[in-house]
Amino acid sequence: MILHEAKNHRLANRRLLLVVTVTAFVVLAAIVIFGCVVYDQANATNFDQKNLPPSLAHPFGTDWMGRDMLLRTAAGLSTSVLLGVVAALVSAVLAFVLGACAALGGSRADAVISWCIDLMMGIPHIVLLILISYALGKGFWGVAVGIALTHWPSLTRVIRAEILQCKESLFVGVAQALGQSRLRIALTHMIPYTLPQFIVGLILLFPHAILHEAAVTFLGFGLPPEQPAIGVILSEAMTYLSSGMWWLAVFPGLALVAVVLLFDCAGSSLRRLIDPKRNQE
Repeated sequence: MILHEAKNHRLANRRLLLVVTVTAFVVLAAIVIFGCVVYDQANATNFDQKNLPPSLAHPFGTDWMGRDMLLRTAAGLSTSVLLGVVAALVSAVLAFVLGACAALGGSRADAVISWCIDLMMGIPHIVLLILISYALGKGFWGVAVGIALTHWPSLTRVIRAEILQCKESLFVGVAQALGQSRLRIALTHMIPYTLPQFIVGLILLFPHAILHEAAVTFLGFGLPPEQPAIGVILSEAMTYLSSGMWWLAVFPGLALVAVVLLFDCAGSSLRRLIDPKRNQE
């Protein structure tokens, strides 16, 4: 009876985690799709309705050009999420390649890559990101490349540690004793072994990418002012906060925090889902 109840409890936990993960991704996908659909409308101006506070017609109010802040926030979130997806994917692939090279490439490769990791982690992300983005002419691709080149060290350490642990496992030793090649062992054992951690690390890179994109854009080194983005919206809102137009910053800021928390919730739930120890908690 006790074992049966424990099994039911584990199944219930896994179902709940799966529902939370799927729901978070569905909401994020809906935000991106809605932002892409209303992208052109977000730039539409109407000076007859400028500086309006939140109302039923404009839930997030309007700005000094009469643009609907709900539509601009949705378009900005869509831009931020898409940029974060591109940057996080590139950064995660780079981390996987470097982590595998460090673990499988011998002591010299491990020493060089570990030194690069320490060097990158010794420099503040935001400073290096600003320098890279500015050197590449800012804009979407400048910020994306900057984020991709600054967010790989932590995941690289995780991948390296996972592969090193896999190398010492019993099943890899048996595969080596049976005469399997190093390439076959890597493809059939090591990559599947590290894939769950890689996926979780990839998802957890998204909120960092989105926040850093917003921060760099807010400081003027990211996306251009004519492109709807949360950083642009918050930067422009600073000029008008003193005149009482609080809704220009509050709603976009809360929306940004909500999206970051959704990514974090999805990543944490997925981590517990694929970890047999965590999903029993």
